[in-house]
Amino acid sequence: MTTPSHHLPAGKAADGPYAVDIGPESAGWGYSSLRVLELPPGGQHAYDTGDSEWIVLPLSGSCTVAVDGRTFRLTGRPDVFSAVTDFAYVPRDARVSLASRDGGRFALTGARCDRRLPARYGPASSVPVELRGTGNCSRQVNNFGAAGVFACERLIAVEVLTPGGNWSSFPPHKHDEHRPGEESELEEIYYFEIAAHDGTPGLGYQRVSPSGRGRGTDVLAEVRHGDTVLIPDGWHGPSMAVPGHHMYYLNVMAGPGAERAWLICDHPDHAWIRDTWPGQPVDPRLPLCTAPSQ
Repeated sequence: MTTPSHHLPAGKAADGPYAVDIGPESAGWGYSSLRVLELPPGGQHAYDTGDSEWIVLPLSGSCTVAVDGRTFRLTGRPDVFSAVTDFAYVPRDARVSLASRDGGRFALTGARCDRRLPARYGPASSVPVELRGTGNCSRQVNNFGAAGVFACERLIAVEVLTPGGNWSSFPPHKHDEHRPGEESELEEIYYFEIAAHDGTPGLGYQRVSPSGRGRGTDVLAEVRHGDTVLIPDGWHGPSMAVPGHHMYYLNVMAGPGAERAWLICDHPDHAWIRDTWPGQPVDPRLPLCTAPSQ
């Protein structure tokens, strides 16, 4: 069962200059936002951050980010599968200008917040690359905006690369209630890009099932390049990459908790799968890309 308001095919969430424009008002929640901006060669775009903090993340191409009298030059990358990228953090209550000489696509990951932190540059060399799971549950996590890695007030954002044929976001897990030391309450956005093969577009699948809390979110969606899935609550996973097509997804999370933390609870029917990982090798295709050395 696919709930249209939770699975947004490419173009469905477009608005004005943005290929994707999702915020608290459109999602019907309190904190998390995602915009995807496409700039032509020589293109420029300015926006006000309002009551949210943001990370500007190149998906393809390079750009400059001007904010608070500073300019950050982002080297970027050709695409999400070929390199770990640098990024820029911009605070709430600011005017931000982006410009790209050669054009590109840029993700703006945001979260409503209270404090105004300083604008900063995040070098690609500082991004921890984690290989999570083993066997056909192997995937790569680029923890550029993870809690404990890069300082934000509420925003948590990471990239996940799943080789074709593998299962990611597995075992299914949730973070839709506050349980101190055990689980965080976090809204989440999944934004997908799927690698083509010899020019043929790819696809994948995303499952979200009700946890008994919140809205009872229930999604079984075929996801393609540019799709998003909104997860206000529920068990999410697996994210399935079909054979022959690597899957990328960008996770954006934020919530009301005083502690910025990613604490999850595994689905009790599937939590045992973690115990099988130590006995299997990591998929030899990983990492698909690495961060440059400092």
